[in-house]
Amino acid sequence: MALELASDMTPEMGPAVERLVFLLSTGLARGAVLALFALSLVIVYRAARAVNFAQAAMAIVPVYVAFAVTSASGSYWLGLACALVTGALLGAVVERWLLRLVPQDNPLPGIIVAIGLVMVLQAGLAIAFGPDHRPVHAPFSQRPFDVGGVSVLSPYDLFVLIVAAVVMGGFAILFNRTSIGLQLRAAAFAPETSRLLGVRVPRMVTLGWMLSIATAALAALLLVPTGLGLDPHAADVLFVNAFAAAVIGGLDSPVGALVAGLVVGVLASLVTGYASAATAPLAVLALLTVVLLVRPHGLFAAREARTA
Repeated sequence: MALELASDMTPEMGPAVERLVFLLSTGLARGAVLALFALSLVIVYRAARAVNFAQAAMAIVPVYVAFAVTSASGSYWLGLACALVTGALLGAVVERWLLRLVPQDNPLPGIIVAIGLVMVLQAGLAIAFGPDHRPVHAPFSQRPFDVGGVSVLSPYDLFVLIVAAVVMGGFAILFNRTSIGLQLRAAAFAPETSRLLGVRVPRMVTLGWMLSIATAALAALLLVPTGLGLDPHAADVLFVNAFAAAVIGGLDSPVGALVAGLVVGVLASLVTGYASAATAPLAVLALLTVVLLVRPHGLFAAREARTA
């Protein structure tokens, strides 16, 4: 009797397990993109001790550059390289010739300038390229692999995970094993002391902005082929979810950005699969609320770094 019941239950459990595996694998790929964008927010926060609310608009500008270069040359990799360079240059220009002129004793002027920058960049993109969605093709197939009858990651998902892992590993080496990384950390946490020790703090802040916007542009470029296409607002939802992940992990913690990004990605995928896409933001907001109630500074944040 028990064997008969087990054999009767197996066909019913199969599709459920397949669905769970597919949602988990998809969530990991989306979470890797969220982790990259959350890392970009952490980098700029560590450099300037402020949240860049124009991150989404600044990230989507290099994606349009990549789209134009790829359309003209037919090379995705050339477009990717141009996007990273454009993101770094845009970060340097905005920090040196815009945000550096804003008073630093009050965060409100910086927030107002960031909101104005969002409006200018998105309006400029809409004028130059039009407000419509433009299809962006991935460099690899987005059809999932079939492993034992279960749909798992697609070749493009694997590409996203590999890129995210390489970037995260590169930043880990940069921040912990190089002189530049140590200067970036020192300039962020103790700028006055760093100046006395010979660290060029303004230059380190500019470098932090360059790395931040280049990373955000990479995340947006990886996300766009999986969505509706490219438009001036294509990175807005990415920013919201990544900001939630950065806060959950701790705004001064790169490790927190990685872990929280993956968690938020998997959570959103599971809620979307088992409930609805409209419920996913509520689940992320609920997670954010619980974490802030338990650990207001974030799961991986260091109190000493916050007050430095």
